[in-house]
Amino acid sequence: MIAKIGKGENLWGALNYNQQKVDQGNGHVLLTNKIPDVWDRPYTAQFFHQYFEPYFIANRKTEKPLRHISLNPHPEDKVDDSDYREMAQQYMQEMGYGQQPYVVFKHTDIDRTHIHIVTTCVQLNGKKIPDRYDRHRSMAACRKLEKQFHLKVATESESQNSTLIFKPVNYAKGHIKTQLASVLRHLPQTYHFQSIGAYHALLSQFNINLEQVDGELQGKMRKGIVYFATDEHGKKISAAFKSSLFGKHAGVEHIQALIEKSKSKMKDHPSKPILKRTIETAILTSHSEASFKKQLLEQGIATVIRRNDQGRIYGITFIDHDSKLVWNGSQLGKYLSANSFNTLFNGSESKPENKSAHDDVNLSQEIDTEQFSIDSISGLFDGFFNDFLSSDSWNQEELVFESQMKKRQRKRRKK
Repeated sequence: MIAKIGKGENLWGALNYNQQKVDQGNGHVLLTNKIPDVWDRPYTAQFFHQYFEPYFIANRKTEKPLRHISLNPHPEDKVDDSDYREMAQQYMQEMGYGQQPYVVFKHTDIDRTHIHIVTTCVQLNGKKIPDRYDRHRSMAACRKLEKQFHLKVATESESQNSTLIFKPVNYAKGHIKTQLASVLRHLPQTYHFQSIGAYHALLSQFNINLEQVDGELQGKMRKGIVYFATDEHGKKISAAFKSSLFGKHAGVEHIQALIEKSKSKMKDHPSKPILKRTIETAILTSHSEASFKKQLLEQGIATVIRRNDQGRIYGITFIDHDSKLVWNGSQLGKYLSANSFNTLFNGSESKPENKSAHDDVNLSQEIDTEQFSIDSISGLFDGFFNDFLSSDSWNQEELVFESQMKKRQRKRRKK
């Protein structure tokens, strides 16, 4: 079982996201804790919100009081509602949230049924529940539940790579070739990606850049890759190193072979729907690009955004360090494409950068609640993302990347 813990500031977004599943017939409320059951009328986001409000008011300093947790059994596991309720209660107790108000939603909109839990880390006395080692405690809790409920160990296939630790290149420490080698000899064997652009985005996390080069050898045109060390802003700060210096695993032929292999492996990978839902909820529970990226990073997901000279987003890549998979946004869905995020982060002011984490607490008093009723999750995304890319949009991102590489090659030839 895989657990994802989202830490956000937008309670309305989390409640609306889950309630919409219920309203559309794609989910239902399994369990509430410290929130009364409703028998004579349907649940609403507004109803749930009023029971969280006193907790949010008790501590206005905590930047991210919201906890949005998803528990995802393996697709082969068959879990009934009774087991889900018990699993949710035990998990929350293990994580220290057993005495907090929370709502457990079951989602059935995809083949892989799963549950979402909305709660808060702020107690009524104003103290924050410690969350420093959340990921480690969450993994331990999942292992317990897997044994107790005889579930498949969802992370078993990735455990073989858990001992590999890659560190970003630090130019100030010197020995650049050695630092590059420690990453380039093993990283391609550990992660899966479906394009050179995605590989480039992965390398950027370790302060490494690449360029494809063409040359003639013994009368034949050859293609290759050269690597550079970069600073934290992606600017090249070292000489070029040929891929042959790091072995065949770093060479263009081997990288292309890995890309083809990855396309097959990633096509129906069970972690893909989990990643999509995690990104969706991060959009709805954050108020800025920075908080969106930080929330995902806390869940082991790095976000690489590529902008042109005018600041327009033309590419976005998500690196799931838990599953070791790298996805271009549009491969996960049109509404997660680069064009959609450009509209959200560059063209919309609906999510102000400096909005207080607790501003939404008083919204129920100041704004008609009809403003928070959302007809469907697709309607909400349409509001943010009104200019989707075509179905082959990820190929367009690749063309942009390749075009940039070719321009750099032409500049070098002129010199």
